[in-house]
Amino acid sequence: MPNIESFQLPQEFLIASAGVQTGLFEEIKHNTCSLEELAAKTNSDPRALWTVVEALISLKYLVYDGDKIKLSEEADNIFFNSGHEQYTGFSFMHTYNIMNAWMQLPRVIRSGKPVSKKDVSKHTMHFINAMSHIARKTAPQIVEYCLKDLPANPRVLDVGGGPLTNAFAFAGSGAVVTILDLPEVIDMMQPELDTNLPIKMVKGDFTKGLPPGPYDLVYLGNVCHIYGEQENRKLFQDAAHELEPGGQIVINDMIRGTGVMPALFAVNMLVNTPSGGTWTFEQYKTWLAAANCSTAPWEEVGGRQLIKATKVR
Repeated sequence: MPNIESFQLPQEFLIASAGVQTGLFEEIKHNTCSLEELAAKTNSDPRALWTVVEALISLKYLVYDGDKIKLSEEADNIFFNSGHEQYTGFSFMHTYNIMNAWMQLPRVIRSGKPVSKKDVSKHTMHFINAMSHIARKTAPQIVEYCLKDLPANPRVLDVGGGPLTNAFAFAGSGAVVTILDLPEVIDMMQPELDTNLPIKMVKGDFTKGLPPGPYDLVYLGNVCHIYGEQENRKLFQDAAHELEPGGQIVINDMIRGTGVMPALFAVNMLVNTPSGGTWTFEQYKTWLAAANCSTAPWEEVGGRQLIKATKVR
């Protein structure tokens, strides 16, 4: 049933996001500042900045140290201390970017066209941070499921794996990993790659083709919802072509018809992509069968919905 409690303005989220957008938190990460100094560094109106700073102090993101402003210990752990259990970095800014797009949903409904994006590089950075943060807790379970029944030291193609979280988990379990992602993502994440690990990063677009195999596993983590039937059919055909006989495709995505979230997420794809959405298990099964793959019943692993298909020998 409708939830009227959702009709509330997410004030804390918007204030914290504005702090990120204006560079407020990064400016005081290393050096405490007076209000006047912070206004100058962030090119902000003093009265407006004071109002927001006071709100952030009330919310315990900031504290006064004499006449200086600094991060609270809690905020420092959340934003900057990657070893802390509460750490998120600025991954929540991906949600902020999505919210801006969702505000144009009425126009999208009328036109059928997604929202055009500005400042794409910053959006990409926030997206990667969010995907990495989300995947960190579930990666070990998902990798264990993916590698079950595969040979030792399997060859894995991680499509759209630029955030590296799953690739690190695959490599840590003995796999030799090839990552395919867009050039801007590879350039952004290449410095994060441990060159001692058996991971190779390849620039490309999976709608145009995949790096040549053969592979024992093609992992499709949160990529199928970006495109429609035509693109997914081609992707599965291309993946099967690069697999060894008996090799597997694992799809990690929301499955339409299994609850509320896949239907809501399809709206997110409507707003942000020309043809994306969420697809039923029967659709996946049909598309995979056309690629000469047999599909097992979907399973939930680590709170994620996974579909495993095997290339027919």
